[in-house]
Amino acid sequence: MPTPTEENYLKALLSLTDENGKASISELGKVLGVSTPSVNSMVRKLSDRGLVEYQRYQPLGLTPAGRKAAALVVRKHRLTEMFLVEVMGFGWEEVHSIAEQIEHVDSPAFFTRMDKLMGHPTVDPHGSPIPDAQGDFQESTHRRLDECPPGETVTITGLENSSADFLHYLNGRDLSLHTTLTIHQREEFDGSLTVSYPGHEREVLSKVVASKLRVG
Repeated sequence: MPTPTEENYLKALLSLTDENGKASISELGKVLGVSTPSVNSMVRKLSDRGLVEYQRYQPLGLTPAGRKAAALVVRKHRLTEMFLVEVMGFGWEEVHSIAEQIEHVDSPAFFTRMDKLMGHPTVDPHGSPIPDAQGDFQESTHRRLDECPPGETVTITGLENSSADFLHYLNGRDLSLHTTLTIHQREEFDGSLTVSYPGHEREVLSKVVASKLRVG
């Protein structure tokens, strides 16, 4: 079983490699806030354990075993976030830091029970997929709101960014998962969208905001 520090490395590397295919030592260090020598030492250790693909001066990758281990940490994190929101009544903007601590609990039975109590959710409170017990992710076919044409009606299914600042912004605009929006107009100059949704007529969303909303 990886230590909490090792799990953080694996989870960060999973995120980086899912975005870019491979990741550099410096990129991993930047995400984790760790020095290059420390990252080098850890990835060599993880490589020796068969979890990381490491060659000197080459980009890093995860082995199949490393990817599964990382995905199971993500599973614990996202199940915890869902439990905190759905069962305990926390706001979706409050749960990340709590889940960061609970994701390192080494008790499969604990998370199996949590999963069962919630009816086996497939996404977390921010719409991100929850890996299954084998560490497999469900494929997503959702689009970004800024890619949708005027005249279309869509439903928010997830977020590209779940930072607390962005979640507070969405709360202030009464936007959440499952909100249905009708797109009226796209501004040619800056890409902003004029939309309507329950309780809000002709609201303008910037391209930056629209690009962070996944819809289906």
